[in-house]
Amino acid sequence: MRLPDDQDIRALHEKYAPTLEAFESVYTHCTIVRDIADQLLARGGNGLDAEMVRAGSLLHDIGVYLLYTPSGELDHERYVSHGHLGHRLLAEEGFPEELCRFCSHHTGVGIGCDDIRSQGLPMPLGDYFAESAEEELVMYADKFHSKSAPPSFVSAETFTRSVGRFGADKAARFMEMRDRFGEPDLAPLMASYGHALR
Repeated sequence: MRLPDDQDIRALHEKYAPTLEAFESVYTHCTIVRDIADQLLARGGNGLDAEMVRAGSLLHDIGVYLLYTPSGELDHERYVSHGHLGHRLLAEEGFPEELCRFCSHHTGVGIGCDDIRSQGLPMPLGDYFAESAEEELVMYADKFHSKSAPPSFVSAETFTRSVGRFGADKAARFMEMRDRFGEPDLAPLMASYGHALR
């Protein structure tokens, strides 16, 4: 399978970003997730497909662009559907299923049918859990940065508390990933991007 290079991926972001501000928010976040994933891979990602992780990191949030209103506001109520929307967008662009899944299978620590029903989530009923180690690494790396206003890095402790609101099993799943992949060193990234830690 031929994976898109960084230039191809940037062009895709530029194609779908409705505004420069949206592009800067989403593309910068995806670049940071790639940097975090690269750092974790360098520590012991033996056997993982580094090129797949790179492409998945840079594309995982492309569906966010489809949630901007004509006035340039982000539709926060439907935000959880950005993964499904990104999966569909990449499929329509002709990308293989293995790459599309990075969009639909990275949200939180995974979303299942029970979550969709009990929370009334605006997405098709299904199980959206990372299956490959590459998907899981991108999902995990994504948890350490937020596109909030202003954007910020997120500590493992902060995310554990946040995801724990949805059930102890969610916090436990994140801690399992932390045990497997380790915690990234966010200090150099904070200095490079100028985003604070919360």
